[in-house]
Amino acid sequence: MSRLFEELDYRETPIGPISLRRRFHPALKVDVFEIILGDEHLMSNIFTVSEIALARLGLDKLASLNPGSAEKWDVVVGGLGLGYTAGAVLEYDRVASLRVVEMLDAVADWHAAGLVPLDPPLSADNRCQVVRDDFFALAQSETGFDAAHPGRQFHAILIDIDHTPDWLLDARSGHFYSEAGLRRLGKHLKPGGIMGLWSDVLPDSDFVQRLSDVFGEAWAEPVTFHNPLQDNTYTQTIYLALKPA
Repeated sequence: MSRLFEELDYRETPIGPISLRRRFHPALKVDVFEIILGDEHLMSNIFTVSEIALARLGLDKLASLNPGSAEKWDVVVGGLGLGYTAGAVLEYDRVASLRVVEMLDAVADWHAAGLVPLDPPLSADNRCQVVRDDFFALAQSETGFDAAHPGRQFHAILIDIDHTPDWLLDARSGHFYSEAGLRRLGKHLKPGGIMGLWSDVLPDSDFVQRLSDVFGEAWAEPVTFHNPLQDNTYTQTIYLALKPA
């Protein structure tokens, strides 16, 4: 049996101390891996339904728009975390490349060292590259998400960083969720491309309207799942927006 509790790593970061913890849950009889930032619980391998849904809802919609197309996709994921969104993206054969942008070296290091439970690891797929940079800064820049190809556009940009558009891990990201910030992000999407955004709470109609004002077509997908730790259900949200073709 695993140790009941273990802190696998602890680092100071520009947005507070972050740690990767593993604990054995006797009722579930599984190892629970958690990322903690300061006093905030960021993510766990027990709750991955909505992180995976972010990839699948976005890419399934993209596929439905051109069902007969053989065009390959270039995808950006903002926020590495435990890797479940990126792992779900790589399940799609049409994905040609995936750039995962992660600001915190600690999180990227955990993946490189094999400390997270994702199997197979993201490094096993040569389509995937982890970019150590500030997603929000790149989103607002003219260069975009690929310094070697300034202005490169992508078929999908999927984001799981902040808790919600107004519950932020770092106040510096707030402008991203404004109309102006979302319009700058849209420049890095190909015509007909899709943006997806994870949120920890129920849909916000005001934010859907803001997305619609920027992209033209936007909607919210509630994702409800069972919480085995509390034996109840919980609903999170995936926001999706389409750039006009």
